[in-house]
Amino acid sequence: MRRACLLSLLLLLPAAGFAHAAACPDWSPERARRELAVLQEQLAGWNHAYRVDGHSPVSDAVYDQAEQLLAAWSQCFPVPAPAPPGDTGATGDRTRSPVAQTGLAKLQDVAAVEAWMRAHGDRDLWVQPKADGVAVTLLYEHGRLRQAVSRGDGLQGSDWTALVRSIPAIPMQLPKAPARVVLQGELVWRLPGHVQADRGGVNARSAVAGALARATLDAATAARIGLFVWDWPDGPPGMAARLAGLAAMGFADSVALTQPAASLDDVKRWRERWYRHALSFATDGTVLRQGHRPAGDSWQARPPGWAAAWKYPAASALTEVRAVDFTIGRSGRVTPVLELAPVQLGDHRVRWVSMNSFRRWQSLDIRPGDHVEVALAGLTIPRVQSVAWRAAQRVAVDAPDPARYGPLSCWQSTPGCEQQFQARLAWLGGNQGLRLRGVGAGTWQALVDAGLLHGLLDWMTLTPAQLAAVPGLGAQRSVELARASADARGRSFDDWLRALGAPRAATNSGQDWATLAALDEDGWRARGAGAARARQLAAFFAHPEAQALADRLRAAGVQGF
Repeated sequence: MRRACLLSLLLLLPAAGFAHAAACPDWSPERARRELAVLQEQLAGWNHAYRVDGHSPVSDAVYDQAEQLLAAWSQCFPVPAPAPPGDTGATGDRTRSPVAQTGLAKLQDVAAVEAWMRAHGDRDLWVQPKADGVAVTLLYEHGRLRQAVSRGDGLQGSDWTALVRSIPAIPMQLPKAPARVVLQGELVWRLPGHVQADRGGVNARSAVAGALARATLDAATAARIGLFVWDWPDGPPGMAARLAGLAAMGFADSVALTQPAASLDDVKRWRERWYRHALSFATDGTVLRQGHRPAGDSWQARPPGWAAAWKYPAASALTEVRAVDFTIGRSGRVTPVLELAPVQLGDHRVRWVSMNSFRRWQSLDIRPGDHVEVALAGLTIPRVQSVAWRAAQRVAVDAPDPARYGPLSCWQSTPGCEQQFQARLAWLGGNQGLRLRGVGAGTWQALVDAGLLHGLLDWMTLTPAQLAAVPGLGAQRSVELARASADARGRSFDDWLRALGAPRAATNSGQDWATLAALDEDGWRARGAGAARARQLAAFFAHPEAQALADRLRAAGVQGF
């Protein structure tokens, strides 16, 4: 989280945390200076958006990783680096906080949690859910709310007093309160019945931050904002007494969601419970606290030793693009695929991610060396959320021209057609086509490499002697291919149309090739095809390559041709 200092991040990060930056980049000092400057500028921009504009362009996990990467690069290169990002909030509305906002250091895994607990004697430890909202400090005098201050840089923040007075969840008057009370907590977006494991953060923090960036709050928005008090800095020294005092002041949620942790198992149990069971707001981890800690007037704007966060598995992660490759499918669709520095997302180790659309890749202009944010769509499929920042030194990408490819291109293995031709073969022999048992991508590639397969049907006329001489094909696959060739001649006309890639409306027609090839667009529309599909059908049957294949199948005695 952007509240943690770089030193704490480095001390708490295990070696595996810098998986994609374990080795220092092979950069000249000048390039290192430019790359560090680009990353520093991006961090400053994210800070400004978060603290001034009221929204988070990237998740906390991605921000954390970017800070860690900046620290790692700064260690790699002894070149002057820009000053670390400070508070970039507006200077005209800065109010000193009555107690410093400390932020929290991050414990990366179970081993780090266990070590932290052991360092604190495994006693007087407590756990809370880590609310995913916007931090606030509230000052009450003689029971009445006097001031509300945003986190800002930890020492000074924005004066939110006027705004929070319109939020029903924030009490204007505290019952049974001491003369002066300072509370620290999180303004959260109310999400009744929210299960973090199922729904994730649902941009809850951004919703709160965006609301608080406005000049005024309407009643409906104000009613959606809740308050979770996670500490009473000037309260009693012991946690039990502080919780009793918070309960007396009406903060029952704080009491219910602050639980003693006598063991690592207790921490894990509560963490799992808050992750998988309903709460009224989004969370992004668990906070461990020592019950007895220094009084608030000694706190500093940096992570303390008496509290730390153990965050949930990242819903998104930052990683570097190592290469941009392209796949060309049977229909001629060109799909960019990014090779990534391996990154862990939940139970998935992500090394590749498809951009799905050439146009999307082109619009984002992603190149090797760029850093992207990736997340799991539907909990299983990795996708690029955004470009976090671009490398200072741009690398050219040799991309295929999508205009060269389409449903009627690459019927033969010619330069530039290798991928689409292989995709046509895979489709032809697969379950959607001729269902050729024992014949797969390896068989087709071996025949192409041996120079025996230039056209889509060349395999049908290969002799046993030719097959036996193919390097790497093997006796068994040779037999399977010979058998498949014989079986294919007996497949139905519809099977062959699907195998050749005819548009779907051509099958189940009860006709033969000559009849279908005689139809123009009007003829297909008369059979019920829409305008676009009619164009596709007429173009397919009129294409010289398709006609040549039909002639070969007619000569081979295949039904319908």
